[in-house]
Amino acid sequence: MLKLKKDKLLNQKILYGILGLVILLGIGTGLFYQLFIEKGLKAEITDQMNHFFTSIKDQTLNFETTLTNSISSNGLSLFMVWILGISIIGIPFILIHLFFKAFVFSFSFISIIANYHLKGIFLAITYIFPHQVLNLIVWLLMSFYAIGFSIKLIKVLFFKKNLNLKEHFKKYTKVLFICTIGLILSSLFETYLCPWLLKFFLI
Repeated sequence: MLKLKKDKLLNQKILYGILGLVILLGIGTGLFYQLFIEKGLKAEITDQMNHFFTSIKDQTLNFETTLTNSISSNGLSLFMVWILGISIIGIPFILIHLFFKAFVFSFSFISIIANYHLKGIFLAITYIFPHQVLNLIVWLLMSFYAIGFSIKLIKVLFFKKNLNLKEHFKKYTKVLFICTIGLILSSLFETYLCPWLLKFFLI
């Protein structure tokens, strides 16, 4: 029994290590990608950021639309990862999704700094905290349990392991519920708290 617990803990550490590496690779790629994109794309990104910050400064941001878009986008992505977890071919796609989320996280951060320089540091920190950080934590948690459940399915189907999939599925569904709450909170922070904080640096 003790050996099984140690093996389980070791497997969890290995999986978290792999996911942590994927996040670091995504963040690193996002940071360096900004340096190599073409001028036309840089100008387009700058225009989009200027429009976003101007709408906050002029108080023309549509909060209802922003909240609806954020919740629907995050919810769809979360459900997609959850579905991939109950398949036996979803693991690489879950890793790619986590990499992409980390990439967007760091690319947004460095793009704001690159365009707004010293003021951009404060804007970037305010923009990613707390909702972007919370998002990344949620994606890490969901990816961990999605891959874990997928591995359990593989063990049962191909290696005939005796696992109580019903109990594991209940736990997996609870994780989906917890992550959904986390993303809703993130969307609320993004819609109402983030613009309010950004106003202090847009005067």
